[in-house]
Amino acid sequence: MSRHTVSAYLNDLISFQDYLNITFELELQHTNAIHVRSWIAALMHDGMNARSIHRKCSALSAYFKQLQKNKIIQINPLKGISKPKIPKRLPEVLQEQHASNMYTLLQDHETMHIAFILQLFYETGMRVSELAQLQLRDIDHSMKQIKVIGKRNKTRYIPVTDDMLKAIHLHVQEHGITDANSPLFLNKKGTALGRRQIYDLVNKALGLITTQKKKSPHVLRHSFATHLLNNGAGLNHVKELLGHSSLSATQVYTHLNSERLKAIHKQLHPRGN
Repeated sequence: MSRHTVSAYLNDLISFQDYLNITFELELQHTNAIHVRSWIAALMHDGMNARSIHRKCSALSAYFKQLQKNKIIQINPLKGISKPKIPKRLPEVLQEQHASNMYTLLQDHETMHIAFILQLFYETGMRVSELAQLQLRDIDHSMKQIKVIGKRNKTRYIPVTDDMLKAIHLHVQEHGITDANSPLFLNKKGTALGRRQIYDLVNKALGLITTQKKKSPHVLRHSFATHLLNNGAGLNHVKELLGHSSLSATQVYTHLNSERLKAIHKQLHPRGN
């Protein structure tokens, strides 16, 4: 796990240990389900949101699983514990008009590089980690597709248009990329462009296109999926393109589509208001 995650989990464990000491005068290894429920109730009383409570429970559960593995405890006190329900949060997407506006960035030579990155995100639905590790050999011009290595090293192939292939070819030529194993996106030092660098580039460029609060690569991924569904794509096809392991992860976009239809109905129907 990342250093940030390790630090967060450690803080969660220390916080829970402090709660046990103050409230029950107990050590972690003597925890049972009653103590955990009391702790969750205290967090909710203090106004902590459900998502943060779930993360803290994940930290505790991982710790107690390790204690089980080492035969220090027999039962994981987090097993079967009910946690507060996380409210559904619909993903933010670009309006289709705003998405088409990103192509105007291609007219400016200084922003051509970033416009190409935006274009690739929007036309493939890739995650930022997937785009960051793209190599020249992953582009198949004959089959008109890109090979993507997703979560758990799962490979999928995403079709691309002739215009996208031309943009890729131009990008490769301008940056002098000839080695098949070379990253497709390089920084000024000639090494692979990092995830954070890509995020910052996208965030800044989307600021030229939209005033919405979220301006991340994932907004482009959400827009890719939503606009496909809006224009008649099947849910299973979108699932495969996104690299989701289950259909339930993709179904959030049907809720988004439903909200869009409600908004249109409210705006245009004579009795909508």
